[in-house]
Amino acid sequence: MAETEPKSKSQVKREMLALQALGVRLAELSADRIKKIELPLELRDALLFCKTIHKGEPRRRQLQYIGALMREADTEPIQKALDAIDNGDLQGELRFKELERWRDELIGGNDDPADEILGQFPGTDRQTLRQLVLNARKEREAQKPPKASRALFRFLRGLTKPV
Repeated sequence: MAETEPKSKSQVKREMLALQALGVRLAELSADRIKKIELPLELRDALLFCKTIHKGEPRRRQLQYIGALMREADTEPIQKALDAIDNGDLQGELRFKELERWRDELIGGNDDPADEILGQFPGTDRQTLRQLVLNARKEREAQKPPKASRALFRFLRGLTKPV
């Protein structure tokens, strides 16, 4: 049997700091997201308690405790869950920017996004889309508050939501 060399003190410390950083990332999530991730019960409770501590030394100690609990937990599924959350946030942000672009171009007088929308979402009510765009254009010309523009955005966002 081959003997493995014991880890150096520096290596152990780097690993502990990495686990503590992972714990800090978990603590930054919302309580709902924390509850959705598969975590040991004690770690989940510590993370939720950390959400109630907002200042200084007590929070630092709680984060260190979370780091200690992370040493006992299987971190692979936790890391995968965080990566999925990060990736999902990025996708959502990109989708949001695309919706804003469509809305702004439609209101600005460019009808090309309408064809793109109707191509991507074949069940879209063409008449409703057209009416919302016209209302938003009139609203912008009259320099009124963006009520119709918001309605158009909500309509576009509703198209992209999974059923």
